[in-house]
Amino acid sequence: MTQTEGLLPHLFRTEYSKITAVLCKLFGIEHVEIAEDIASDTFLLASETWSIKGLPENPAAWLYTVAKNKAKDYLKRNTLFTQKIMHQIDTGEIEDKELEINLSDQNITDSQLQMMFAICHPSISGEAQICLSLRILCGFGINEIAAAFLTSKETINKRLFRAKEKLREEMVRIEFPNETAINERLETVATTLYLLFNEGYYSRGQDTTLQKEVCYEAMRLTYFLIENKRTNLPFINALMSLMCFHASRFEARTDSNGETILYQDQDENLWDQELINRGIHFLNLASQGNKVSKYFVEAWIAYWHTKKEDSEEKWEHVLQLYNQLLMTEYSPIAALNRTYALSKANGKAEAIVEAEKLNLTGNQLYHSLLAELYTGIDDSKAISHLQMALDLATSKADKTLITNKLLVISLLAKD
Repeated sequence: MTQTEGLLPHLFRTEYSKITAVLCKLFGIEHVEIAEDIASDTFLLASETWSIKGLPENPAAWLYTVAKNKAKDYLKRNTLFTQKIMHQIDTGEIEDKELEINLSDQNITDSQLQMMFAICHPSISGEAQICLSLRILCGFGINEIAAAFLTSKETINKRLFRAKEKLREEMVRIEFPNETAINERLETVATTLYLLFNEGYYSRGQDTTLQKEVCYEAMRLTYFLIENKRTNLPFINALMSLMCFHASRFEARTDSNGETILYQDQDENLWDQELINRGIHFLNLASQGNKVSKYFVEAWIAYWHTKKEDSEEKWEHVLQLYNQLLMTEYSPIAALNRTYALSKANGKAEAIVEAEKLNLTGNQLYHSLLAELYTGIDDSKAISHLQMALDLATSKADKTLITNKLLVISLLAKD
């Protein structure tokens, strides 16, 4: 692999979304495809030029210069300039100097943050918001998004097209909501980032490297909210804390073959202590609020999972936190996770009764948990639940993990 081949994918991931956000803010979200095309053409030219002439001294600055020139050329030859941009100059909405296309760090950050609020408009579905975030804010390609959602490129293209059309119909502008509306819209933004992180953390696809990058992008965008005084609220700090605690165990979650390592089997020496400390920092900031958000409770649960030992104190705290979480915002998966904490705190027998009440028969995690709870109590039931979990599993990593557990329990049952 040449130096150019190694650097370009990284730059595409970090710079494509920045260029797109700035240009889209200038053109308007109704012209998002134009912004995307200019950004894509910039990287295509970089690939062609750098492979012949070698890397420029400052590759990112080279990309910005080319993107600016391409945008100016487009504005000069297209009626968009006279219809939209000149109108904005005439009415004082923008100043002529902005046509220099400001790719400063501050304008990039502002543009991406405002784009986040536009993408998270309540008129489009949560799934569409995640797709748009992956595409526009994170720079993921259509193939990568399709892999993350375990669907086809055609499905993703249709989903993106419908979402963009809806934003056009609603005449959504790339700007901060007014002060009275920002808290309401911020909840939607936080939910999208939470789901975006979960899309990577609980990977449905098979490309684990891609899924880590999804999580890191969600963390990067969440940090934008913390850096802005209008959006730096306790529940955003709690969300960031939760992400830090989960991300701290990335390197311990899979082995060298990409197979999943369960929490109890992870090498805690591989946990990232710096990320754990950052999680604690943001959790302390989150505690300054007078409203308990679900992110705050989940962050506390994740904090206790940074302590590997199976102490009575740990699991009693986790159990009580799950009780609080379910009262704050009920979720079947949270209820399922609670039964695992219940088994650690009060024993498997009590947990089995509570788990079976949930009756989540179409859920892989439900059967995996019941298999864990029945192991050593009724191995035949454990095997039956593992077989049902295997039938429901979609990712290669999950199928491998379940198959290995089936083999182990089957051997133990024979002894």
